[in-house]
Amino acid sequence: MSARLRARLRSTLTAVLTAAALCVLALPSPARADAADASGVSGASGASGASFEQQVLFRASQDPGYACFRIPAVVRSTHGTLLAFAEGRVHDCGDAGDIDIVVKRSTDGGRTWGPLQVVNEGAGDTHGNPAPIVDHETGRIVLAETYNTGRTDGRGCDVPCDRTPHLQYSDDDGLSWSAPRDLSAEILPPNWNSWYATGPVHGIQLTRGRHAGRLVFGVNTETWSDSRVTANNAALITSDDGGDHWRIGASDSWPIADDGTFRQKPSELTLTERADGSVLVSGREQDGTDLGHRTQTVSRDGGDSFTAPFRDLPGLYAPQVQGSVLRLGDRILLACPGDPDRRRTMMIRSSYDGGRTWDSVDRGTVVTTDWSGYSDLVGIGGGAVGLLYEGGAVDARDEVRFARFTEDWLTPRRGPDPTTADLARHAEPAAVLGGAGETAGVRGGALEFDGADDAVRLPYQDRLPLGTKDFTASLWFRYTATGGEQPLLWMGGIGTTQPQVWMRAEPASHRITALITTRNGAAAPTSVSVRTASAYNDGQWHHLALRRGDGLLTLSVDGTAVGAADVPGSVSRNSPFGVHVGQRMDSRAYFTGAIDEVRVYDRALSDDELSAPPSGEVTRDTVLYLPMDRVRGGH
Repeated sequence: MSARLRARLRSTLTAVLTAAALCVLALPSPARADAADASGVSGASGASGASFEQQVLFRASQDPGYACFRIPAVVRSTHGTLLAFAEGRVHDCGDAGDIDIVVKRSTDGGRTWGPLQVVNEGAGDTHGNPAPIVDHETGRIVLAETYNTGRTDGRGCDVPCDRTPHLQYSDDDGLSWSAPRDLSAEILPPNWNSWYATGPVHGIQLTRGRHAGRLVFGVNTETWSDSRVTANNAALITSDDGGDHWRIGASDSWPIADDGTFRQKPSELTLTERADGSVLVSGREQDGTDLGHRTQTVSRDGGDSFTAPFRDLPGLYAPQVQGSVLRLGDRILLACPGDPDRRRTMMIRSSYDGGRTWDSVDRGTVVTTDWSGYSDLVGIGGGAVGLLYEGGAVDARDEVRFARFTEDWLTPRRGPDPTTADLARHAEPAAVLGGAGETAGVRGGALEFDGADDAVRLPYQDRLPLGTKDFTASLWFRYTATGGEQPLLWMGGIGTTQPQVWMRAEPASHRITALITTRNGAAAPTSVSVRTASAYNDGQWHHLALRRGDGLLTLSVDGTAVGAADVPGSVSRNSPFGVHVGQRMDSRAYFTGAIDEVRVYDRALSDDELSAPPSGEVTRDTVLYLPMDRVRGGH
């Protein structure tokens, strides 16, 4: 479809559809949002004032001329108008095709929205990565964006990619926009000569300190040299004159080795100003050797420099995806999918200490269990928050939704969980989740799990990842379940590509299975599994051990062993990292039964050591030791 025909279709839509009537399609909502408000949008309100509602804002079937909408960003103007941006992808959902930047406006806090408006037409090229910022001193809305040459084959941009930053602005509350201006001379140095990405998420204006009034947004770029990408660069871009001139501020670069490995690749930066005036910078981490898919740092000088390099957050579970942050009083919100493997289950998680620590997934608030991806958060005013996010029942790219909620709708802050002791050296207690209770064990007490939400989760510590070492993981179990996946011990990531170690019972298949997935240099992930010939679901205690050593992976139950050839590499590299007892890492399966005496060593124990009676001995090579005999703290 030609650009002229698309423009004619949009003009017709604008004439026919009123601003209030467009884009109000009801959606299934979370458990507490099960009623419908007067506008027909799904939502609920309780006596406490807590409320949630959401609607489809962009979708190909309701916005002719586009095959797909992606990459949301949203801001609130000085007049209170919400402006929701997205990439309108003309031919398909590919990242490097014919892409326009589009916007819809709401003058009533996101309850109703006006028709689609084209801000920047790609005309065959890719014009995307919207990063809007509101200048509260002038009312101007600044929009940073990125261009590259488009293609028609659905493939990604060639490497090196000819990406260049541009900027537009609106002085009439988003009704019209200036002609785009190329920012390359200001913020595209010669060594940022491959990938370049603005945002994509809203930027901020600083309100405190000597840099109050400064505009700031994030970029990530790549350096191309000697026929390959040699570095990743994450940076803040700042303006002190309302967006007339820009400069590169804080920057952090990570080299890429000849074999393609690197520690981190911070990208798709989202920012918020903390209560003390410093800037929290949260980013997506993509395929580095450090653990986790989220990374962050802080700037205390208005975006001129970072206080330290980006650091990974192994225990903040998320897939590889863009996220968004917003400060709400003394609380900082993070929106991104909570499934550590795949883009689904959009969640709002909170930090109450400026981003130093974050709520775990079991403390977050689920927006949807559908497939979900990129997002942006905006303060609406009056205690309300808006979330613009990609979602869909079939694919995260099906549509772009707008959810509106109050802080009271979010899961209340929870006190400390009950704990059980980890007797390994310098270990912290493990959290007992869901109400798992004490029962008789093989050596004193054990813990009983109900198969619904009971689990034990260890807090992340550097001693837990096993890396490339030999190891032994052992425990005692007792259960009678005849179906379902029965996870016993899970260490590392999840899915087909993330390094991991796990043991689980599969009673319907009459077996117990153990699996490791490794990463070795820049090679693709490799997995190996071993299985018993019985499920051992007779209600009696059995001893289970998984051992890696001498080139073998061996699984034994009560001394009867099966083995397979080991695969080289690290069992704990680059993925979100957790240690769970009685639970899959993604919380999609729980154990029904009892578990006792959970131990992991960073060496291969001998057969004699494995067959020895349980004892309380803790050695230097003990990675973790959970006696599982007592729960401390309230239930």
